Amino acid sequence: MRTRRLTPHEVATGDPSLLVGAVLIISADLGGRRLAKGTRLDAASAHALASAAELGQLSGDLRLIWPGPDDMHEDEAAGRLALAVGGAGVDQRPPRQSLLPLVSKWDGVLHVRHAALAALNRIESLEVFTLFNGQCVEEGDVVAAVKVVPHVVPAETVRRGVRLAREEGPLVEVRPYQPLQIAAIVCEPLSTAARERFELVADTKLLALGASFAGVIDVWDADPAVATERIGLALRALADEARHQVVLVAGVSASDPLAPFGEALSILGGHFVHRGLPVHPGSMLWLAELGSIRFLGLPGCGMFSMATAADLVLPRLVTGEALDAASLAELSHGGILNRDMRFRMPRYAREMETPYQAITAPEKDEPAG
Repeated sequence: MRTRRLTPHEVATGDPSLLVGAVLIISADLGGRRLAKGTRLDAASAHALASAAELGQLSGDLRLIWPGPDDMHEDEAAGRLALAVGGAGVDQRPPRQSLLPLVSKWDGVLHVRHAALAALNRIESLEVFTLFNGQCVEEGDVVAAVKVVPHVVPAETVRRGVRLAREEGPLVEVRPYQPLQIAAIVCEPLSTAARERFELVADTKLLALGASFAGVIDVWDADPAVATERIGLALRALADEARHQVVLVAGVSASDPLAPFGEALSILGGHFVHRGLPVHPGSMLWLAELGSIRFLGLPGCGMFSMATAADLVLPRLVTGEALDAASLAELSHGGILNRDMRFRMPRYAREMETPYQAITAPEKDEPAG
């Protein structure tokens, strides 16, 4: 690529055709008309610059760059990189000064391969930035953007970025919610009012995620042996029916190794994926599986009516994601779910109450220790 600074006099006395194909490094004021930086000059804009210079309307020097045969304009470079970065559920929007937005095609959960994203951003001149991995997004939300820093970049630089994105990618995708039917097993005694509230909240949350609530299966009994038998029968029926991929379980704490649910699950060959989550509020939630069914455990029915880690995990389960212990461990980054972190949750959870006071720093006058 070749660069040059031209004074208004040089532009006025030179051949305008020599400007065609050059790219403005800084914007140019033509006396009422402005050409933005990054503009690729065609014949019309080159003659407009020359005319403005002749009339004394060109306010300052032109700073130009002429791309070589293996160079790429910023908009073309951003477009090529965006195609490689974006996966399913991601659409491009037109670039503006080389910033090219990627938007969600549907409601769902954003997935970002952040290690590969960081590697791509180590390539000088290329930038890709995103929302958070695991964040709930809606159709039309900007989930990422691609930026090329110089107005003209070597094509090999872009090819390096494209190769990395394709080999490690897609770097950014949005997995849509699936129209699942989700039942709930309740392992604690409920009053009529509490049951109605739980059903209403479950129906509201699942409807917002494109799923439907299939109702409550009540298995509670004061006798642990009877409760274990009732839970086992319910689990076996769910597995035989093969209609539910996700089931809520209320009234079982992650800290209780003797809970009848765990015993019934083990007898049938199921297991806990992870007991407890590194998130507050919601640290006592758990995830288990039996065959193709995933169970999201809630310590109590009342907890589901508030905003907790369940509102980060449930949307991902509704997309069909097979969460494992490693995926759940990643929730620890950003795991203090105070009100400032609600943007990561579905819209329904952003104004809900939380079961505990948010973690805060000690007051200044509070004694140490």
